[in-house]
Amino acid sequence: MLFGSKQDEDETVVAMLASALRRDISFGLLRPDEKLKLNALRQRYGGSNHSMRETLRLLSAEGLVAATAQRGFRVTSATPQDQQDILFMRVQIEKMALERALRLGDVAWEGRILAAHHAMRHRETLVQEDLSDLAALEWDNACRGFFYSLCDASASPRLLDTQQKYYDQSRRFRLAALREGRLDFAQRAAQHHALLEAALARDTGTALGLLEAVITTELKA
Repeated sequence: MLFGSKQDEDETVVAMLASALRRDISFGLLRPDEKLKLNALRQRYGGSNHSMRETLRLLSAEGLVAATAQRGFRVTSATPQDQQDILFMRVQIEKMALERALRLGDVAWEGRILAAHHAMRHRETLVQEDLSDLAALEWDNACRGFFYSLCDASASPRLLDTQQKYYDQSRRFRLAALREGRLDFAQRAAQHHALLEAALARDTGTALGLLEAVITTELKA
């Protein structure tokens, strides 16, 4: 029991640290290619050397941090080429997952899509009036929920894990576009509604084409 409690405590600390670092990477407070030194990170976020190393390993697995042999850790780069490659991977993974979900999804899945779309639309309305960090993250999480819901009947946990990984890697670019006023919310609403309707109709060709269009639109924002 004692060992289990200590392990649970360590995992909680790592989860909290990872959440804080994800947030600051997403908003650019930890800049692309910035070196991540343990002592500086501990002074800023707390935690022990062990918990911070575990946090950085976790974020490395998620693709937000890069580990370099003998050089420690750094924030991954965020060039236009990085954005293009991340969105390319999102298209491939999410189209694969959506195609399976359209074949395997039941009525409960359709309900989850409708609920996630409603939540996203609500957050899109709010974020246009409130660009605080909290509102921006809640908006992006609602968008994440919608795209996850489209894929979650794919019956492949590994495919879903990969989908979430690349969605999260694209967050920095999306939040930058939001803050700089480069998002066309009317266009987004129309695209998302059309995608929802195609998914509910089990129109595979249309749904996959719309999904790709929605994701690649982020490159133009």
